[in-house]
Amino acid sequence: MRPENYKPVQHSASHEYELYFGPNHPGIEGNYALKCVLSGDVVQSLRADGGYLHRGFEKIMEERLWIQNVALVPRICVPDPVPMEETYARAVEMLGGLEIPKRAQWIRALMLEASRVCAHLFYFGGHAATMGMYSNMFWGVTDRDLILDIFEEITGARIYHMYITPGGVRRDLPEGVLDRLSKVLDYVESRLPEFDNLFFDNAVVINRATGVGTLTTEQALSWGVTGPNLRACGLPFDVRRDDPYLIYDELDFDIPTETAGDAWARTLVRREELLQSIRILRQIIATLPKVGGPIRCALPNPLAWNVPAGSVYARTESSKGELGFFVVSKGGAKPWRVHVRGPSSMHAVHVLERLGPGSRLEDVAQIMFSLDACPPEVDR
Repeated sequence: MRPENYKPVQHSASHEYELYFGPNHPGIEGNYALKCVLSGDVVQSLRADGGYLHRGFEKIMEERLWIQNVALVPRICVPDPVPMEETYARAVEMLGGLEIPKRAQWIRALMLEASRVCAHLFYFGGHAATMGMYSNMFWGVTDRDLILDIFEEITGARIYHMYITPGGVRRDLPEGVLDRLSKVLDYVESRLPEFDNLFFDNAVVINRATGVGTLTTEQALSWGVTGPNLRACGLPFDVRRDDPYLIYDELDFDIPTETAGDAWARTLVRREELLQSIRILRQIIATLPKVGGPIRCALPNPLAWNVPAGSVYARTESSKGELGFFVVSKGGAKPWRVHVRGPSSMHAVHVLERLGPGSRLEDVAQIMFSLDACPPEVDR
């Protein structure tokens, strides 16, 4: 029998509850977490929760010699590590007043664009997996591996290359590697119709991604959005074109844009960027054999190199947006201060927390993947 003072629980029409995405979950982008408050299957609030990865890069760099940081910086973004190496090296070169040889500039651009192709193939697979399309994920990872083979041949490593160093690059390109890269690019481009058939032209994907996680141009500018996420709002800003570095002012390429600002627009921009990177790489492949000379400039003993005092900001257009290194030297053998402007700090925290509320539970993972965030950049 029920007690005399028994009263049934009165549930409100909208009962809220908490749900934790991550830090180890198929619907999260890396070791990261999202704390969601839901009413039914609609997100009421969302809070990003980082700190599950290797952390404190900036402070560690301030305790390492200038040359030692070359081995540390690629780990700030595993899917796209080359921009980390190049941007840090360029910041040190700006402080030291170094001008790297022309051949090194072309090789660096080749590494950057090949890394962008890898990152976008990885992105296609990740975004598709949020909708249960694992075939697309397997294809993206497998095709990406062919470029990792090229990286291994050039640098000796597949992910953390430690190849771009202050003053140039560690060694010249192996004989025949440009021909092998050209064949890989032909293959990747030939695969796009299959990706289109499975993913980009798929009505399920288009319906699921259209109108989801929409950013207006005003919001994008106010929240510090850069890269493909900004270009998906219709703004053709690209550091390679608007503040050229290396040899990008000598290359011919377009800046793809969309106007809808939603998850689908962000995906389409990256598909077109993949083609533009292949276009850039073919120009580099055609030009590099004509560019002779040294691959690095002379440096003092790197273990006792006192970089001149000063402060610089070097920036690069990574696959995820504008990457910047603000580095301060007091004239010593180590950086005095380092700050990394990783685009994911904005996209995976400020933007994601604002786009989440009002979306459905099944779209939370899709929104995050469409922003192409990289959790180590947040935990830096």
